[in-house]
Formats: sequence, structure tokens, C-alpha cells
Amino acid sequence: MKSKNILRVKEEPTMTKNIHLTYLLCLVFVMHSSIFAQDLEPRRWTALPSGTTILGIGLGHNASSLNFDPLLEIDDADVKRDFLILNVTHFFSLAGKSLRFDALLPFHNAKWDGLLRGEPADVQRTGLADPRFRLSINLLGAPDPGSGSKKPANTVVGAAISVNVPWGENHEDKLLNLGNNRYTIRPQIGVVHTRGPWSYELTGSVFFFTDNNDFFNGNKMEQDPFYAVQTHIIRVFSPGVWASLGAGYEEGSRSTVNGKKNDDNRDGFIAALSAGVPITANQGVKLSYIWSEINTSTAKIVHSDTVVLAWSIRF
Repeated sequence: MKSKNILRVKEEPTMTKNIHLTYLLCLVFVMHSSIFAQDLEPRRWTALPSGTTILGIGLGHNASSLNFDPLLEIDDADVKRDFLILNVTHFFSLAGKSLRFDALLPFHNAKWDGLLRGEPADVQRTGLADPRFRLSINLLGAPDPGSGSKKPANTVVGAAISVNVPWGENHEDKLLNLGNNRYTIRPQIGVVHTRGPWSYELTGSVFFFTDNNDFFNGNKMEQDPFYAVQTHIIRVFSPGVWASLGAGYEEGSRSTVNGKKNDDNRDGFIAALSAGVPITANQGVKLSYIWSEINTSTAKIVHSDTVVLAWSIRF
């Protein structure tokens, strides 16, 4: 008979509970990595005329296979997620600089299943995940496209701040949740060099996490920052038609639960292919494929595949 929860630990001894908390952290980190992979976004530093607003809807599917340390007694673990993302992007100018504001609202249907001590078990969650807001500014080389400048800059330098807010579904008495009950703050800096139809992007990010003071039945979780870098090569074939090859690397995020540090520092590699085509003068579609592999000392996510199809309209 299937269990309703892979990790129902309320009645277990403290030592066993600590083992399961370690497992939980690994799984949560894996899921964060999968979400981060979808942020492997090309053209994030592209400037459009002030006053432009873009509305977008994305549909995606992620399938991941998880391998764990045998001591955790978890085998054949898989995660499948279907998600819908609503996105609004607005461009404006300030003091002659081009700025961009993004708001992203994700809805997920996620299912974890596998074998716990040889018995089938699964967990399913459906609802709102944590929204993300991002503000970016092009500091060098990219005047507001609506300001009358006719010559595009060869090199652009930008900075941004992104914040995930804890509005997603979260139950303090459950181990697996769509929301994270804490803020994630991510400063970024990026450089783009354009030569003819080719663009080369490089973006560095640092993820800072506030404490989760109600992490599963009142436990406190802290997490060290993790560091990420991503790069993209973009080819524009005609107005509105482009393709991109991207790659990223991330490392860090060791956690602490109730003052005890876990040996769960992680590292991972991400790769992506994206392409965009217009369907009308002000509408377009984008298709992306993302692959990632994330490792910790006790768990590894292997052959994680994500496909996203997005539609957008510009005003």
C-alpha cells in the first residue's frame, strides 16, 4: 500500500529524524536547482524602448531522477513537475539609463515518488510556488532605445537585484512544499558583447537566504549563500528570430538546522538551448530545453530534463 507521505517523521526518534532532515535538505536543494535551471535565461540584459510592457505565459514540464546515499533507505526516487508561469516585464528609463522590471508568478503540480525502506511512497503538491521580482539597470553602453540613439553599443554592463518572496504553498507540518517560507535575495551583474548578429553574455549571481524559523514543526534552518555563473551565445537571424546556447555552474549553499551544520554543500552544471520566433508584429513564442545535474554529499539529481514553451505579447 502506498504511503501518503515519503517522510512522515513526527513519531520517529530524534536520531532517525535528523537523518530524514538531512534527506529533506538534499531534496529541497535539488528542487531549488531545478527552478534555478529555468532561470538560465538569455537576453536578460536586452533593452527595449521606455514604456514597453511584455506579458508572457509559459508552460513547462520537468522530469528528474534522484540517487541517494544507501543509508537513507530511499531508492528509485523520481520527481515530475508540470508548471505554468505568468510573467510581466516593463521597461522604463531613469537619468538616461534603461531599466527593466520583471514579475514572475509560478504555479506547480509536483509529484515525488520512490521506495522508502522497500515500500512504495509518494507525495503530490499543487499550488503557488514562490513568486520572483527582479529590477535591472543597464549601467554602461546601452542608452534608452527610445532616447534617439541610433548606434547600438558593442558592450553592455548591467546590474540587477532579484527577490523570491515566500508566498508559495507551505505547510509547517509537512516536509515537502512548493514554497520555501523565506526570502531569497540575488544580486547580479552581467556583461554582453555584441558583434554583428552574434551576442555573448556572461552573468554572475550570489543567492542569499533569510532564515526559515518554522522549518518542519518549528525547526530553524539557515543556509549559506551559493554562487552561480551563466553564459550564453546568441545568434539573431532576422528581427524576432534568434537562437541561444547557454551553460551555467553553481556551488555552495551548505545548510544549518537548529545550529547543527550539515555536510550538504552542493555543486551543479546546467545547459540550455533556446529559440524564439515572432508570430505577429507584437507577439512571439519561445521554446527552451534545459538539462542539469546537481550533486551533494548524499544525493545527486541526474539527467534532469525541462522543456518550456512560452508565448508573449508586447504593448
